[in-house]
Amino acid sequence: MKTAPPFSATHPFVLAITGGIGSGKTAVADQLGAAGARVVDTDAIAHALTTPQGAAMPALRAAFGVGVVAADGALDRAAMRALVFGDAAARAQLEGILHPMIRAEVAAALAQVTAPYAVLVVPLLVETQVYLPLVNRVLVVDCPEAIQQARVMARNGWSLAQTQQVMATQASRQARLACADDVIDNAGGFAALVLQVQDKHRYYLALSRGELP
Repeated sequence: MKTAPPFSATHPFVLAITGGIGSGKTAVADQLGAAGARVVDTDAIAHALTTPQGAAMPALRAAFGVGVVAADGALDRAAMRALVFGDAAARAQLEGILHPMIRAEVAAALAQVTAPYAVLVVPLLVETQVYLPLVNRVLVVDCPEAIQQARVMARNGWSLAQTQQVMATQASRQARLACADDVIDNAGGFAALVLQVQDKHRYYLALSRGELP
């Protein structure tokens, strides 16, 4: 459970969304954004930093060499993923480059929020915990691990072994749920998800307006 920081016109109500790979975080965030929330996605920021002209690319190229740079100058994600999965030092080096840049972009984006509330999407919220002081509530998008695996394999074209390898680097389902203020069950269909998101949006609007304790 979160101990919420104060929020005001200059410090908006901030909802963190997290969940394991394939849980449906993006679908939930997209719906809340369409309903009027301001979405700040750490994965999207990381992608922007690692485009051909991204601010992180010079440091990544210097640290890891041209083997992690794609033909267009962007980060070769597959090559980097293969490199860091088997090398804790390389992973730490990668995070040391990217994470401070991502945090700076997040802080700048949250400072400019004019929407009723902000949605901060952080896949590794539980693992890193560095964003918890910034948020008022944590929403976990949850589903059984077997469903996560099936979704990721269908979406990414990965094998079961690849999918399990990625999942093994993330917090357990139990650890994520232990951090949650709110949970969306995304084991069902899209219609069921939409109803839950609509209900949560009404709730967060009321919280952001100070209408609920």
